[in-house]
Amino acid sequence: MSSLTIIFITFVLFFWGYKFYARRLELLWQVDPQRKTPAFSKFDGIDYVPARNWLVLFGHHFSSIAGAGPIIGPVIAAIAWGWLPALLWIIFGTIFIGGVHDFGSLICSLRQEGGSIADIAKEAISYKAKLIFSIFVWLALILVIAVFAYLCADTFVKEPRIVLPSLGLIPLAMLIGFLLYNIKAHNALTTILGLALLTCLILWGNKLPISIAQGGLTIWIVVLLVYCFIASVMPVHILLQPRDYLSSFLLFAGVAFGYSGLALSNPRITQPAYVKWNSAAGGLWPFLCVTIACGAISGFHSLIASGTTSKQLADERFSRRIGYGGMIAEGFVGVLAVLTIAAGLKGRNLPTLLKEIGPINSFAQGYGQLTKSILGSYGGFIAVTILNAFILTTLDSATRISRYMTEELFGIKNRYIATVIVVSLSGSLALSGAWQKIWPIFGASNQLVAALSLLVISCWLLAHKKSIKFTILPAIFMFATTVAALVIQVKTYLNHREYLLLSISFILLVLAFYLLVEAFKMMQRRRVGQG
Repeated sequence: MSSLTIIFITFVLFFWGYKFYARRLELLWQVDPQRKTPAFSKFDGIDYVPARNWLVLFGHHFSSIAGAGPIIGPVIAAIAWGWLPALLWIIFGTIFIGGVHDFGSLICSLRQEGGSIADIAKEAISYKAKLIFSIFVWLALILVIAVFAYLCADTFVKEPRIVLPSLGLIPLAMLIGFLLYNIKAHNALTTILGLALLTCLILWGNKLPISIAQGGLTIWIVVLLVYCFIASVMPVHILLQPRDYLSSFLLFAGVAFGYSGLALSNPRITQPAYVKWNSAAGGLWPFLCVTIACGAISGFHSLIASGTTSKQLADERFSRRIGYGGMIAEGFVGVLAVLTIAAGLKGRNLPTLLKEIGPINSFAQGYGQLTKSILGSYGGFIAVTILNAFILTTLDSATRISRYMTEELFGIKNRYIATVIVVSLSGSLALSGAWQKIWPIFGASNQLVAALSLLVISCWLLAHKKSIKFTILPAIFMFATTVAALVIQVKTYLNHREYLLLSISFILLVLAFYLLVEAFKMMQRRRVGQG
């Protein structure tokens, strides 16, 4: 099958989703450009700051939700089950589930004065629901920070050429933030300057690799955790927002080069469209929908949309562009990842390749082949550089959101103390390697957050006497999918006597059903009250 045919079908379906389906969501939530957003009503110069331009906020939001997820998940899924199931889940999951989830999380947060999805749970369901949801999400974020700090540091060790552009982007972002918000420089000219300097950093990094002979992994983890602390406590428009904004152009460029390479070569897909239902990664359902999270739907997105994005949105009319549009953009990244594996790695034994070099390097090799006519021999290096930049965006955004939740859960008013707690706990997991023992459960727990977020959004809509037909079916599907995955994992962990993972999985199931019961009780009360 031709790659261009798939690209055309994807574009048509995503265009329909954004233009028409998302418009139905706007009407459902009654988006009003005249309504004052929390960025203005709760302005504090630290967290609540209106973005200078909607594109700047889109860059921050997109960089934060993307990370390495929409590449790693689709690569593994395309190899395990075939490119067609992966492609179908990415396209239809993005349009009917992921886009609804992200847009709904953003709008509900705007209506709740920038509150987190956990705060929305309190408003829509109960205080107990908020407390349980908050603890669950907080623990998951601590794990995310630990894992991504380790992965980013490991990439620095294995590919020292990306150190300079990755870390050099930090002072560069502060310069861009200063120009945009303090000097009030022209947005387009400032962006061009930032991108020009970023390009120089990438070129210099290729010529000046930075490596540490002894204890490099530990040192880089500490450096990254220090950066996380700084990014969490600084005003959002000084570092986090402009850094993610500039990083987004890396991914835009990477996606553009990738699709351009496909368009120029129009390679036919030689890898199997369908492999088998039961692969080494598990059954196609439910594990395909757990493996491909970012790129179709991810619970982490609701934390970003309600955690940082809603506090910076200056005008509700841009909510569809950022909330739903960001998910569509990530869907395009996921499709590119699938095509990179299906069309870029001809004649390769994919399961063996995945086992030997992992999903990131598998993607880099395929991407390098597709972009060879454009980027020459630099395609693989650029792919790894882009991926690492987005691991960093996930890292700093997760730290900031964890700081918010630490303040809410423990009543800590000092953002410095709250961030120290987050960084210390994450650092202990990263430096000790303890994260590796509990990471296998993260995929299911992340999708459980997505299912519960959709359930919370449905309850919020019902509480405000609005239709829940766009959200309740996705919520039911994701809940059933995640619970099925957890039940299968419980059986596996029991057989292998992995009692830690068994205990965590069991606790997740108990919490999930408790929140489901709480939500059901609320829905019954609402229906009786409306009756």
